Amino acid sequence: MRITTIGLDIAKSVFQVHGVDETGEAVLTRRKLLPFFAKLPSCLIGIEACATAHHWARELAALGHEVKLMPPAYVKAYVKRGKNDAADAEAICEAVTRPTMRFVPVKSPEQQGILMVHRTRSLVVRQRTMAANAMRAHLAEFGLVANPGVRNLIKLVARVFDAHIPEPGVPEMARTALSVLARRLVELEDELQSLDQTLNDWHRQNAMSQRLVAIPGIGVITATAIVATVSDIHAFRSGRQFAAWLGLVPKQNSSGEKVRLGGISKQGDRYLRRLLVVGATAVIRHSRNKDTPLAHWLRGLLDKKPVRLVSVALANKTARIAWALLAHDRSYHPYHVAKQ
Repeated sequence: MRITTIGLDIAKSVFQVHGVDETGEAVLTRRKLLPFFAKLPSCLIGIEACATAHHWARELAALGHEVKLMPPAYVKAYVKRGKNDAADAEAICEAVTRPTMRFVPVKSPEQQGILMVHRTRSLVVRQRTMAANAMRAHLAEFGLVANPGVRNLIKLVARVFDAHIPEPGVPEMARTALSVLARRLVELEDELQSLDQTLNDWHRQNAMSQRLVAIPGIGVITATAIVATVSDIHAFRSGRQFAAWLGLVPKQNSSGEKVRLGGISKQGDRYLRRLLVVGATAVIRHSRNKDTPLAHWLRGLLDKKPVRLVSVALANKTARIAWALLAHDRSYHPYHVAKQ
């Protein structure tokens, strides 16, 4: 009997295949995966959207198959009992045929490359913060305190290691340890500038990213991250659905006529959500005296709500505006932002 639907559970080297028209399961190694599917007639293949999933989706689609990626959390409900590769493949095969299942658009290699730059940049920022905090703590032991900011810290370090007028009170052993952190801090700063330049270059070549930076609270980093993460903006039916995917809407625990709303769900992409909330916080800080509909809306909320709640509300609004610009191919106009 011809196989029409396949559930594929991927891993590093061993893959589990479950076909709905087969009585058993086939276990494939990485080397045999593509030759196996090359011999099959075109069929529907379901894969969990996890590591390497987008690569295998592109490879299998090139062989003529229809490949759909699904969030692992949505597939878990179809696992009958226990946890093994065969049960996972069977659950994937069942889930991919459900009419209400939500799918993840397959990313292009370019999108994955930009996202890799973002992930690397995020790691470098964390490492730079760790090195800077360690440097500040060590210098404070000798009464040396720098103003906030990495650049002010680098200036203080340069003064400590000044060959002509060295900073008194810092022993030689401490200078040896501090020199290691100082070199690493400078290296991380240079690497961060290089990654930022890469994102800026890509941003200047992408029309969608250039439209997004006009929105208050969205800069080059956030704009390029949104464009690279969201393969198909039309996969979201509305701006609210896009904000819900980012985890910027309240959690619900409702039943019947009783509607219970809690804190934000914090589902979806954590990196994008953090960028939007940080950007919204900056907008609130600089919009106190501005005369725009958005500034009036913010001041009205700040009179009644805490600042952190307002920043999340603004991040939600920013996500909806970003969806509208991308979905309808429009440009941002600050005086067209309606009060919500």
